[in-house]
Amino acid sequence: MRERNRLESAIETVVEAERELSDAIEIIELAEMEDDADMVEEAVSGLKQLAERMRRAQLETLLSGEADGNDAFLEIHSGAGGTESQDWTAMLARMYSRWANAHGYKVETMEEQAGEEAGLKSTTLLVKGENAYGWLKTESGVHRLVRISPFDSSARRHTSFSSVGVYPQIDDAIEVEIDESKVRTDTYRASGAGGQHVNKTDSAVRLTYDMPGEEKPIVVQCQNDRSQHKNRSQAWDMLRARVYEVELQRREAAAQAEADSKTEIGWGHQIRSYVLQPYQMVKDLRTNVETSNTSGVLDGDLDAFMAAALAARVGGDDEAEG
Repeated sequence: MRERNRLESAIETVVEAERELSDAIEIIELAEMEDDADMVEEAVSGLKQLAERMRRAQLETLLSGEADGNDAFLEIHSGAGGTESQDWTAMLARMYSRWANAHGYKVETMEEQAGEEAGLKSTTLLVKGENAYGWLKTESGVHRLVRISPFDSSARRHTSFSSVGVYPQIDDAIEVEIDESKVRTDTYRASGAGGQHVNKTDSAVRLTYDMPGEEKPIVVQCQNDRSQHKNRSQAWDMLRARVYEVELQRREAAAQAEADSKTEIGWGHQIRSYVLQPYQMVKDLRTNVETSNTSGVLDGDLDAFMAAALAARVGGDDEAEG
């Protein structure tokens, strides 16, 4: 049904575009015959909007990877910067949640660790919707924030870093082999706000997998449900997604190089800079796409950055700049 709906939507987009184009041409021809400049201008404005929608539809056709249509796990971890970085992690979680909601995706918080004073040390979101992983996969990397710190009584400018990792949720059509003897399961008490359940039972689950060929173990954790059984099941889904992503990176040299650049959450590894002081600018260092509308970006207006990164990944830098 999901595949059927995807195909129906794609066909409907093309049919509707052809109809709008034909109608606009007829209106322009009629307006020119009647010398109605206002009607021509209105029709041309409609054509520009149609062209923009078609550019996005064209990009969506590039989402042809075997997992691009799947839901996505979005992990955000604070890095260099202490409380500042933890607050930045919470801001990123809000930014991606707003982007997802604006595109009709559903967002579930799978796990989060609160910061010591403010913000989040880390969080994992599950973004559900068509092509969620395809769009979000280009967001993996280190994100840098420059601003006047709200936690500094001297109002000095601070630089903070957080890393973002994106992994596809694996469905039954994709088989992932995991050596269960190398997976360690730990349970602990969930943390969070209020409720009779919090801190009373060991419902949260953490899985640590010593994956062959990997220097560091893969660690996932889930605490969003009151049932340890459900959290364990979700954690295994997350682990399968992480292992699958590692396998993809092994097959793609470019993706592996990008993963290597994320070894340190700090200077020299960022993919995007968000500068709020002394000027307003968000710039993607991979595609050179930039905007001064920082408030819009932090409210989830990420389409321009995602589209350019996706085009560059599929068609090269020239296509991204075009």
